[in-house]
Amino acid sequence: MVGLLMLQPGGLSAQGSGLGMARLAAEENFRRTPNGEVIARLNQGTPILVVGREERWVQVDLEGWMWTRSLQLSTDGVLDLVVSEPEGENLRDAPSGSILGRLGRGTLVEEVRREPGWILIRRQGWIWSASVGDVTGAPSVASRTSRTDPAQSPSGPATRRPVGFTEVGDDGAVILAAPNGDTLARTVPQAELEVTARQGNWVRVRLEGWMWQPDTPVTEDGAEASTILTPDDVAREPEAFTGRVISWRLQFISQERAEAVRTDFFAAEPFLLCRFGGDGGPFVYVTVPPDRLAEVAGLVPLEFLSVTGRVRTGASALTGTPIVDLLSFERERDRN
Repeated sequence: MVGLLMLQPGGLSAQGSGLGMARLAAEENFRRTPNGEVIARLNQGTPILVVGREERWVQVDLEGWMWTRSLQLSTDGVLDLVVSEPEGENLRDAPSGSILGRLGRGTLVEEVRREPGWILIRRQGWIWSASVGDVTGAPSVASRTSRTDPAQSPSGPATRRPVGFTEVGDDGAVILAAPNGDTLARTVPQAELEVTARQGNWVRVRLEGWMWQPDTPVTEDGAEASTILTPDDVAREPEAFTGRVISWRLQFISQERAEAVRTDFFAAEPFLLCRFGGDGGPFVYVTVPPDRLAEVAGLVPLEFLSVTGRVRTGASALTGTPIVDLLSFERERDRN
């Protein structure tokens, strides 16, 4: 009969090319190459896509779901994940679904898509043809995600778009400023985080939430003033905080003009000598624009001001004292 293959030695029969969907007729090893290294043990009934043949072996595509925590990033261009559990991990037909088989530690797989806590993976391998049931369908299946042709991909074959979410473990996760960087936060157990980028075994995540913050002073150009930084903070890293807008409670001591030795000031530039937080606090120099001298003329020594300013330098060359350029201020006694 035209177009029909007779039953081949090893038990594989199919229409046309003999390629398409099938199920395992018996429990069987899933190998890297024909009669090669075993990378998984698959259960009877596991669905597979037959994509090729070589003597008594069939080449198949295997898909299934695996727990996110059992996978890590690999350096392979296409097989971008690797099974990391010491005893391997189960492959399932759906998230928390029935077990199709078990993949060994170190097995490389391709990520297809994600759901919270789970990743749909794909791997190509070889199975003894006698253990494969009849091929019943065409290679294209609606539920499958087709492979991307590198020639048609605008990003090229080695580029993957970050997708989906990842679920942290029962102990929560530490979020760092950069790989091996400073700690920014720690999540609650089993929190879901959006993955935005990948770098080796690190993923960049986006965490959205709400935190309490009192009213923050805003400059005329819309910049928010930091109420957290202190003079000691900016003095420790003067270059890092140059240009930062701050809002500090300062105690006015006196009004001065810069001598020539103060190289961080303009010649005879007016400034306010203040203390951060009052008696015993670090000194702060607040420069005053000439057109605002009238505003500060009536300040009384030891009165408190709420000053918003822009950091000129975190540590002046002569004394190591922070210098801020005045943007606005409010006298505390004006509030009462």
